[in-house]
Amino acid sequence: MGCSISGLNGLYDAVNGGGDVWINENRFKIIRQLGEGGFAYVFLVKEVLSDPSNPGISKKFKDPSHISDDGTYAMKKVLIQNSEQLEMVREEIRVSSLFSHPNLLPLLDHAIISVKVAQDQSLKHEAYLLFPVHLDGTLLDNAKTMNAKKEFFSTLDVLQIFRQLCAGLKHMHSLDPPYAHNDVKPGNVLLTHRKGQPPLAILMDFGSARPARRQIRSRSEALQLQEWAAEHVSAPFRAPELWDCPSQCDIDERTDIWSLGCTLYAIMYGVSPFEYALGESGGSLQLAIVNAQIKWPTGPKSPYPEGLHQFVTWMLQPQATVRPRIDDILIHVDKLISKFSH
Repeated sequence: MGCSISGLNGLYDAVNGGGDVWINENRFKIIRQLGEGGFAYVFLVKEVLSDPSNPGISKKFKDPSHISDDGTYAMKKVLIQNSEQLEMVREEIRVSSLFSHPNLLPLLDHAIISVKVAQDQSLKHEAYLLFPVHLDGTLLDNAKTMNAKKEFFSTLDVLQIFRQLCAGLKHMHSLDPPYAHNDVKPGNVLLTHRKGQPPLAILMDFGSARPARRQIRSRSEALQLQEWAAEHVSAPFRAPELWDCPSQCDIDERTDIWSLGCTLYAIMYGVSPFEYALGESGGSLQLAIVNAQIKWPTGPKSPYPEGLHQFVTWMLQPQATVRPRIDDILIHVDKLISKFSH
């Protein structure tokens, strides 16, 4: 979603009563902003319970593990500008409700409200989406911090983080019909550091998730898919068939496997294996991707075994039909985990 509208913030905040927000019948106090992007803002909120005997929001949760010990949650507020955006938010809510897995971020509650805009008395919409909070940030945040300190995850942590992402994706790919996430990347992976065990990894943001299987039978259908991908799938993690889609082909959930391969590389080295092309004069990201020109860091000694590099290369096959599926990936990652655990 495009630029953000700062001029309206004061107005929207006034509507919110200066710091308290109701999501359906539950009240939350805004503690601070955690992030923003496009027309969306993410806040840390704390539930306000006027009656201690009232279970509040937690009575709505199917899974008791989603209940927050201290009443804090993450709340995403979306300023909806038009009917197309309203449809996109409704679709994200519908799709999120299809999934239930410990490595996929659950949508705990949501509300879409109409707001009168004072200047012209027109109606705008706002959406409020409530999620569990993960304050250690995303894999992207962690990669930046570690990069600055020249630190790396251990081989075992890399594999354990990666395995959790695979488990979440397997859940999506196993639905009937199978769903593709379509935007697997470090910025959409939440990490929570845990004492004495690998970080917890949770895949989030189902705004681009769609049924994975599509039959492309004409040039116009191919171009339509490319246009959609250009808007919804982050370029450095986008599969070759979404850059240059043949007029006759079957697209399936293996577009996610490509992004997963790029993400495994990024867990190790902090960036997509193709990001280098953005910095080269005359370099083309699209060319690097469709030809699978992976650039490995050079140096006297790699921090990771060759087996991990081969694993990445196996997922990054430009021909989608020979790319492995999520079940193959899980079998292989488990073999690697048991190999490097001893």
